[in-house]
Amino acid sequence: MRDFKKYEIWQLSHSSVLDIYTSTTNFPNEEKFGLIGQLRRAILSIPTNIAEGCGRNSDKEFNQFLNIALGSASESEYLIILSKDLNYLNESKFIDFESKISTIKSKIYKLKEKLS
Repeated sequence: MRDFKKYEIWQLSHSSVLDIYTSTTNFPNEEKFGLIGQLRRAILSIPTNIAEGCGRNSDKEFNQFLNIALGSASESEYLIILSKDLNYLNESKFIDFESKISTIKSKIYKLKEKLS
């Protein structure tokens, strides 16, 4: 069994969850059950699936959960773009989040290659 907390990709994605949760508190209240909830679920799915995959018995199963995490990272990326376009995120936060998501996606791809 793998220790998910030791993976840099999990640490980075966990940090991103904390950042998104903090930033979305400033979104309009009418987005509470819309964009806020969707963005939080998507970003939270990344480290959650990495952790769950680490608890599986094979590289193949772990890889499957990394695929789900990768999909959630892409979903998060779009929702961050939408948040910026709606002026809920300033340019600086947007650039920071986009950079982190890009790094997360890259690291997931590299980890998947190692498992193959």
